[in-house]
Amino acid sequence: MLHYFLPSQFAKRVIDITPDELKQKGVKGIITDLDNTLVEWDRPSATPELAAWFDAMKQAGIKVVIVSNNNQQRVQSFAEPLGIPFIFEARKPLTRAFLQALKMMELKKEEVVVIGDQLLTDVLGGNRLGLNTILVVPVAQTDGLWTRFNRKMERRILKVMRKKGMIYWEE
Repeated sequence: MLHYFLPSQFAKRVIDITPDELKQKGVKGIITDLDNTLVEWDRPSATPELAAWFDAMKQAGIKVVIVSNNNQQRVQSFAEPLGIPFIFEARKPLTRAFLQALKMMELKKEEVVVIGDQLLTDVLGGNRLGLNTILVVPVAQTDGLWTRFNRKMERRILKVMRKKGMIYWEE
């Protein structure tokens, strides 16, 4: 059961993930979370550094779809100025939105990676479909009520995985 919560990879920040690194692994598409993965949950738009990261992915031919549990207004107002396709109210970790994103990108599971800051939504949802997953450190130290509950559960899961020698990184 624990393997469903184990990401394939860990990165401190989404911008640390490079197109070259992804292409070497055969990745042609990214399904990424929005809040606390790309920007703070209360930041309305992309930072210049993040916009440059999106441009680098586009230049490298790597497709990106934002898949968020947040509402349409939040996700659309962030994604549209960047020209990034998106799925809102995704209900992660259910797999429907992940499958929809694969279809939008016209890519196979083995060509796509899921990037997110939560084990219980992003990593679990991606792993349930057999997608590679990258866990990133949340960009903000504050969370909404439901996410605070998830973080407590995640800390327990990570503690067990550390004890079993399943993870090797430090947060």
